[in-house]
Amino acid sequence: MASPAGPAPDAADTAPQRQQMVDALRGFALLGILVVNIASFASTYYGLGIPDPMDVSLAARLGAFVRAFLFETKFYLLFSFLFGYSFTLQMRAAEREGSAFAPRMARRLVGLWVLGVLHGVLLYFGDILTTYAVLGAVLLMLRRRGDVFLACAAIALVLVFSLLWAGVGYFFAQAGMAGVAASAYDDAAAALAAYRGTAATVIAQHLHDLSQIWWITGLVQAPQALAMFFAGFIAGRRGMLANPAAHRGLLRRVLAWGLLVGVPGALAYAYPTLRANDAVREIQGLAVTLLTAPFLSAAYAAGMLLLFQSARGAWLARLLAPAGRMALSNYLLQSLVCAWLFLAYGLRWIGTVGPLASLGIAFVIFAGNLVLSRWWMSRFAYGPAEWLLRAFTNLRRPPLRRRHRAGDQRAGAAS
Repeated sequence: MASPAGPAPDAADTAPQRQQMVDALRGFALLGILVVNIASFASTYYGLGIPDPMDVSLAARLGAFVRAFLFETKFYLLFSFLFGYSFTLQMRAAEREGSAFAPRMARRLVGLWVLGVLHGVLLYFGDILTTYAVLGAVLLMLRRRGDVFLACAAIALVLVFSLLWAGVGYFFAQAGMAGVAASAYDDAAAALAAYRGTAATVIAQHLHDLSQIWWITGLVQAPQALAMFFAGFIAGRRGMLANPAAHRGLLRRVLAWGLLVGVPGALAYAYPTLRANDAVREIQGLAVTLLTAPFLSAAYAAGMLLLFQSARGAWLARLLAPAGRMALSNYLLQSLVCAWLFLAYGLRWIGTVGPLASLGIAFVIFAGNLVLSRWWMSRFAYGPAEWLLRAFTNLRRPPLRRRHRAGDQRAGAAS
């Protein structure tokens, strides 16, 4: 299932306001998003509930299990939380500059939506930037509501849609899935031929896929993402990530409870990957993970924030932060590289790489993200996509080259 990557906040683009741990968390989330997204590039069977010919070996099934257990349904929630948190940084930036926030954010969301459309049509049909843009508009309208209202809305979204998918799982358990499976095999074969064809057939298949998955986005990802938008917005209002050292006790409790609730749910979700042909259990596992994945995502965030406060963890934060500062550029670059590797734009590896190999490829690509991001951010103030989005947001062209002021030097040292 696709996962999103959102842009780093404008408010964090200036050194006095930059929160390195937020950037490092966003960089960490980039890895998880890539691990999940590359599965869609590597196989047209992914997400269809039918066996993939490349998943027959024990090693391949273990690779799929690791991906499902540790990564799927977790990292886009972390990114959604950070999007909501960054929303408050955007509000403060507009207030400092004396500009109206709503028109500025509306332009930003429009720009994000346009980038998402181009991304979805040309590179990756699982794009969720367009969904982020729509959900961002919802948050924009509700930004003046109190924390209690937003927290209750977040809980309701998680509960309602997890129960909805539990009902879907019960229905399919009673009705059977044979006809659906036969159709899925035909769909996978047609998609494979299109993605191995030409650039034109790739784009045509993307358009077809986009017309088919809107309901999955609307009934799975969008409600969960909006819930995490609300949670991140509440955390941003309270400045909870500005000084994680002041919240170590809370972070330890979140880590413990998140693992206690989230790990069993992740196991229930990942178990069907070992059976390779149990679509009903996959849907039932999805219902469970929709309920428990927010806890595991929170545990990931809390654990990383605690780690970042140690000596070795501080080094890791400095390694990840540049990638997080240009997260939108890296997200698009990941799709560009995967499209070249797997689709007719380049090597046509789709259908030839199993889950374990694609997992390794994802880590190699992410290592490239880290190296390139460190080099780029040492010379430029924004990632290329961030610069473009910022220019459209503010209706003026910002300087791209880094200015070597005292604040910028501190930012460079931190990242």
